Amino acid sequence: MGAWGKRDDMIVHSADPYNAEPPRAALDGHPVTPLDTFYSRNHGPIPRLDPDAWRLEVDGLVERPLTLSLDELRTRFDSRTVVATLACAGNRREELGRVRPLPGQEPWGPGAVSTARWTGVALADVLAAAGLRPEARHVAFTAPDVAPKAQPPQPFGGSIPVAKAMASEVLLAWAMNAAPLPVVHGAPVRVVVPRYIGARSVKWLQRVTAREHPSDNYFQATNYRLLPAGDDAGPGRGLPLGVVAVNAAILRPGDGEPVPAGPTRISGYAFAGEDRDVARVEVSVDGGRHWQQAELDAGAGPWAWRLWRATVDVPAGPVEIVARAWDTSASTQPESAGHVWNPQGYVNNSWPRVHVTGRPG
Repeated sequence: MGAWGKRDDMIVHSADPYNAEPPRAALDGHPVTPLDTFYSRNHGPIPRLDPDAWRLEVDGLVERPLTLSLDELRTRFDSRTVVATLACAGNRREELGRVRPLPGQEPWGPGAVSTARWTGVALADVLAAAGLRPEARHVAFTAPDVAPKAQPPQPFGGSIPVAKAMASEVLLAWAMNAAPLPVVHGAPVRVVVPRYIGARSVKWLQRVTAREHPSDNYFQATNYRLLPAGDDAGPGRGLPLGVVAVNAAILRPGDGEPVPAGPTRISGYAFAGEDRDVARVEVSVDGGRHWQQAELDAGAGPWAWRLWRATVDVPAGPVEIVARAWDTSASTQPESAGHVWNPQGYVNNSWPRVHVTGRPG
């Protein structure tokens, strides 16, 4: 067992703050990711909060500000369970780093995405109890973990639009895969915002604030924004990240892995943003000249990824396997990582590429 209850073969990008992803093959075949395999993204030291002393403040543009203990949160509101995928905005960043360097950025592979069965209460129910005022347009979240990277140093935070906050799938969760929420994943309570970048699913939640404008927290106003090439981060620069883009990755075979020439199984995951679903996934072994449609699994729920698989005819010699997903709006992934490169290495949803060598039997 590795740090924070994770598997020994986690790819650890930094020990403090703890940032780690599983090897890509560990995600294959698991519609719901085991707790020891779920990726971990942090910006500061992981806090250990006393569940008995923990309180949630609900304030801002509400008629009745609330202070809730964990017991009150669990007993006052109906609990619900949602299977949802969370993806780091930097997932697959290492591929962008091959186009141009990304100094100071964690080189995430395709494992900075995982799916869990989350249990908690609907954020909408808590906001309704507080009496959300009509002028509220955004809901902000604040946690106690102070991130040294933030300028000035400040607790982690962010916000989502009221329309998303009032959607039934957005949870204040205290359990993960039918077990108490682990400390590394935000115990005692975290936010779960399906189909948004993982940074909006704030861990170790302490405050929910209804606002007229988006959060001015560093991780909303400055970081987690899509900057044009050549631009530097600064308050309000670039585009704020929210809804995830359609994306897919190849989990098996691994890059550089020898495979038998002939029929070979290829597998991976795909997910889409907001109210869209994955419509199809295609794979190619000749650089995208010819495509073969993959088989999609049924999915573990409307907010979860879709695992896919295909058997392709791999020729002998060096082969580049590529894939692409389409969503229900007919949007697909861009071909080249060079086309989506940006200074902070976010939102790489270009075609995933795996290089293998087909070996005659």
